[in-house]
Amino acid sequence: MKHLGRAAALAGLLISLWLVWREDPSAVLGALRAAGAGLVLAALAHVLPMMANACDWRSLIRGANRPSFGRMLHLVWVRESVNSMLPVARIGGELVSFRMLRRWGVRSSTAVGSIVVDMQLTVISQLLFTMVGIGFLFAHAQSGTLRLAGQLAWGVVVLTPLLVLFALVQHANPFERMTRALNHMTSGKLAELVGQSAQIDQAIKLIWRRRAVILRYLFFWQPLQCFLTSLEIWLALYFLGVHVTLVEAVVIESLIQAISSAAFFVPGGLGVQEGGFILIGGALGIDPATCLALAAARRIRDLLMFVPGLIAWQFAESAGNRPAQTVPHDMRAELAEQGSALGEANLERGRR
Repeated sequence: MKHLGRAAALAGLLISLWLVWREDPSAVLGALRAAGAGLVLAALAHVLPMMANACDWRSLIRGANRPSFGRMLHLVWVRESVNSMLPVARIGGELVSFRMLRRWGVRSSTAVGSIVVDMQLTVISQLLFTMVGIGFLFAHAQSGTLRLAGQLAWGVVVLTPLLVLFALVQHANPFERMTRALNHMTSGKLAELVGQSAQIDQAIKLIWRRRAVILRYLFFWQPLQCFLTSLEIWLALYFLGVHVTLVEAVVIESLIQAISSAAFFVPGGLGVQEGGFILIGGALGIDPATCLALAAARRIRDLLMFVPGLIAWQFAESAGNRPAQTVPHDMRAELAEQGSALGEANLERGRR
């Protein structure tokens, strides 16, 4: 899997370079040079959607050990950095998030439940905004635009039943059923995991029963997050000399997220993201050189925001691996609990 991710990253990088070479490198570099420090401002604006994500994810966690807003913002930062920059198929960030939540005293079942529901709600929100983007393309259809919108619409049609199935499975005690099956196959060696898996299933159900929280997540926090991410696109295009409406920026962001998510196996969406910007920007009348400059602006954001996020993650891991005598007494019990069977199983899966 690791070698597949590296190969995909190399292929994506070559595709990106080929696209730039095909569309006149001097025009792309000239647009970036003209935008200057404005692209840095657009990149730093990514803090705003991360703040919204921290708020909506935090609302899914209950209990006395619920992390503060600052810690959740740090968690979102690290998760996005790992998922965006490393060949982890967009799940490595969730494994890192679990480790950090446990280190902060959140129960294993609560941590896993919040991560699973957050992933499900995020995908649902992305699907809704993709439908909005497709509808906009159909409403402003040209021959090429219709073809692109039709292909994206078919993707939504295929994805929707899978999302419905995933939502239904969460209410059928999937973790407990899987561990019971594994326990039976190993002649009872995983008996302790069965009870802990049942707790995870119960935590997921409890989150879904909090309907007010779920509705706020879907219809306030996620739309706000999408709008703020689209603001990055609007700012970058503004400094690149292209004036689009905020609605068009939302369309670009929603569809580029859909394309990048479909290519989750490619680290950072290398090549895929650049091609997606050309297709979507072209459908809205933006020339290819500017689309590639916009894709480069997104890469600038990755370097400014996510490389430091990886460094912050390593500092967090180093702090978590300090000798036990340096850890305050009230944290030792939590670290001891982290050595339970479920924690060890998840950590081993993360190493693989």
